Amino acid sequence: MGTERTVQLTAVGRTRLEGELVELRDVKMRDLYRSVQDANSNNEASDSGEYEEIKDELVYTEARVRDLEQLLEHAAILEVGSSDGVIGLGSRVTVKFNDGETESWILVTPEEASLPDGSVSTDSPVGQALLGAKAGDAIAVKTPGGEVNYTVESVG
Repeated sequence: MGTERTVQLTAVGRTRLEGELVELRDVKMRDLYRSVQDANSNNEASDSGEYEEIKDELVYTEARVRDLEQLLEHAAILEVGSSDGVIGLGSRVTVKFNDGETESWILVTPEEASLPDGSVSTDSPVGQALLGAKAGDAIAVKTPGGEVNYTVESVG
């Protein structure tokens, strides 16, 4: 497949992706294979829309397993934090919205990003706007819903 690039992941992100791989490979794929076998043995495979959905899901799951295996094979653990106070890959950032609400995120690569898990991709509009900023900086991010303004509260 040519030259493979190293992907930087946090230790937490690597663990989360390893868990997803185990779940897909050891549980979901086994269940999907069983469903395909059941449909084949019951002669339901030839004209069943449900069978086609199962096959499509199996193809998608197999592809995701391959992607995760390759990603984890080329992963390097990223040190979390910022020693110089400048936001970069691996920085933990707390921002304050105009309404006074605060949120904390870790800036990570797109492969690891998961907003529900508190990580934001450096390729996202928010991530790109935060890169290079310091505590006290005001950040404006253009979103489909309009501009969102943040103040960087802390960088760690």
